[in-house]
Amino acid sequence: MNPTPLSAACLHQTVYASLFAALIAAGAFLAIPIGPVPIVLQNLFVLLTGLLLGPRWGLASVGIYLLAGAIGLPVFAGGTGGIGRILGPTGGYLVAYLPAVWVVGIVSARTKGRVMGDIAAMALGALIVYGMGVPHLKAVTGMPWSKAVAAGMLPFLIGDALKIAAAVPIARTLRPVMAGRVQAFRSDEYSRG
Repeated sequence: MNPTPLSAACLHQTVYASLFAALIAAGAFLAIPIGPVPIVLQNLFVLLTGLLLGPRWGLASVGIYLLAGAIGLPVFAGGTGGIGRILGPTGGYLVAYLPAVWVVGIVSARTKGRVMGDIAAMALGALIVYGMGVPHLKAVTGMPWSKAVAAGMLPFLIGDALKIAAAVPIARTLRPVMAGRVQAFRSDEYSRG
């Protein structure tokens, strides 16, 4: 018996969500410590998750990643895990991945994956990550605002611009490969409101 198109699409989406959760973990493993917030590639994969999976499945993927880390699997920066990481200095950035991937997915879908729409979506996603990460860093460490911004945002802006620039051609390359299942689901998400 062949699976229905809906169940096959759901299976594909589940596999993609799991794959992107693994990519986010891999991006976090390669961490360069420069202070309380390390340089990692996980932001790139979070942004790509929103672009390629849309808001719902992107949220599921990031949720899988955060849950795996919260229960202690070594998926956070530098191969660490545990709820202490979410409550620690970088926890605001980690939790911010949830609304960021949601917003990236929505903006990308609404702009139909156009390059400028994707760039705007990822820039907005990065702003959400900083908007939640920097205040959390300040609150946990007791740093003044100027130091929290200097340690938790300024050193990463050029890198984030490069990640966004890299994500655009990656998304344009992967979309046709994933289009049959992902685009059908994304279109269905918005046709229902």
